[in-house]
Amino acid sequence: MCMGGVTALNAQVEVRTEAQVTASDGDHTPLWLNANKYGLSSLETTNGYVRAGVFRPLQNDSAKRWAWGAGADVAVAANFTSMLVVQQAYGELRWLKGLLTVGSKEQPMELRNQELSSGPQTLGINARPVPSVRLSLPDYWDVPGTKGWLALKGHMAYGLQTDDRWQKDFTDKQSRYTEHTRLHTKAGYLRIGQEGRPLTVELGIEMGCQFGGTSYVYIGGTFYKDPDEPYELTKFENDNSLKAYWHAFVPGGHESKESDIVYKNEEGNHLGSYVLRVNYDQPTWGVSVYADHYYEDQSGMFFVDYDGYGSGDDWDVKKDSHYFLYDLRDIMLGTELRLKQCHWLNNVVVEYLYSKYQSGPINHDHTKSISDHISGMDNFYNHDMFTGWQHWGQVMGNPLYRSPLYNDNGYIMVKDNRMWAWHVGLSGDPVSNLHYRLLCSWQRGWGTYQIPFMDPQRNVSMLAEVNYRFADDSRLKGWSLRGALGYDHGGLLGDNVGLQVTVGKRMEMKDER
Repeated sequence: MCMGGVTALNAQVEVRTEAQVTASDGDHTPLWLNANKYGLSSLETTNGYVRAGVFRPLQNDSAKRWAWGAGADVAVAANFTSMLVVQQAYGELRWLKGLLTVGSKEQPMELRNQELSSGPQTLGINARPVPSVRLSLPDYWDVPGTKGWLALKGHMAYGLQTDDRWQKDFTDKQSRYTEHTRLHTKAGYLRIGQEGRPLTVELGIEMGCQFGGTSYVYIGGTFYKDPDEPYELTKFENDNSLKAYWHAFVPGGHESKESDIVYKNEEGNHLGSYVLRVNYDQPTWGVSVYADHYYEDQSGMFFVDYDGYGSGDDWDVKKDSHYFLYDLRDIMLGTELRLKQCHWLNNVVVEYLYSKYQSGPINHDHTKSISDHISGMDNFYNHDMFTGWQHWGQVMGNPLYRSPLYNDNGYIMVKDNRMWAWHVGLSGDPVSNLHYRLLCSWQRGWGTYQIPFMDPQRNVSMLAEVNYRFADDSRLKGWSLRGALGYDHGGLLGDNVGLQVTVGKRMEMKDER
């Protein structure tokens, strides 16, 4: 959580306070003044908020088998998607290493540098938290009998998106929107190598699914509606039964708009990533390399799809042992260098993201008249029944995919998901109490397969940020001041420059009893 002030009351409760103001020149707030802030941000050129939170950390009971925690975090904002933002409100209960969390809580990204990475492609920190019931192993648990050489962690959660009102306002009910969308996420990670050893390998899978609720969809034979045609949205009541929750966990069923004469896709908006990280640590330095392969369906998940159906009345019957193979092209590759004894530069992150393939330019689920089954044009972060992998207009994955909040035509969709991008992040602590970070991203976008750009669009986004915490022996003990300068240039996000100032307060009070 990125908040400026912390007050410890009797070592039991933390009170955190923060005030932020952003002013920009251009069309929007620059990307890195807005992105990866758990959705507590705005694209409006002038915006700000005051924020206060009260928390009881689990660490209070760190020595006990049982522990409990809770938090409430509220912001009053100007020129945001809502004036009053309940950013976090949760309670949690831990027994040994297992943790149950109920409510909205900001969860950190996994296997990435929280401060310097552009973000995971599936479970990112770019959108507001979704109120959920979440069961997790937040820290690695050693598999019995492996002497610490194998360890597991992960989570499973079910929640309810809270952006119904925003969707109606943004679309004016003139393009696809949803109500009461359920969200399911799960992830599992395996660490190979003992903790503290120089070499460890972490691999896992992150998965998400939007399902249930009500979808209002334009049915006109094309994925996107011609704006000159009359607006007529069809209402579909998606399955909200226990079976739908099971199909979100294990893909199955079919969409509510599909009939018996078409090929049935799994119920809900399923997606995910395979993730891998290799770490090598020495006393004075360390380096990690990592990968994130994102997928939208079976073609991207397994790189193979069945293509041996019959014809005529047997059009949907599996007849032959015939499969269609897909390439592994869409991937994020990254490296992180840690300089443990170099104060002026202690972390360097470099990432490359490629998403142009999406299982190829052909999209065809077989029909009674065409038996070939080739599933491409995966359309990352978009979906024909749901409003895509977004919450309150911000993508829930990597913000280099342009969020729907940028759209000025009332469509909730990611307009640029076919791209390549380079991202670099640097951080350091050159003097006592002063921390800085620098971010720079270059990308080139082709739009989507369905609506490509006439010419590829380029963009560069930069951030320079310094954060100063006043020393404990000064008269300004507990105060912090953060200043950031952001910049965009190019056709994807426009030309924007902005300044962001954040002031926080920190006080510590000891329990004298």
